[in-house]
Amino acid sequence: MAGCLVGMVQVELLEDTRAQVVRLETGRACTVERAELPVDAREGDVVVDGRREPDATALRVLEVALKRARLAAPVPPGLEL
Repeated sequence: MAGCLVGMVQVELLEDTRAQVVRLETGRACTVERAELPVDAREGDVVVDGRREPDATALRVLEVALKRARLAAPVPPGLEL
């Protein structure tokens, strides 16, 4: 399934021999052999055409953090969680 790694994907899950990646253009997930990913790839990394892209990964992390901050509900004064 090398076709899954064409374009921009995010590594979602790493196992011993397989990995699940999500195509960022379509949101579709697929399973690939772990050996098809760069050896230094970690969960959450963005991989573009078989290369790990630290800048794209950092941008995705920032986008998720900003989205979570917008969705966070404020805690009323005096309420302890």
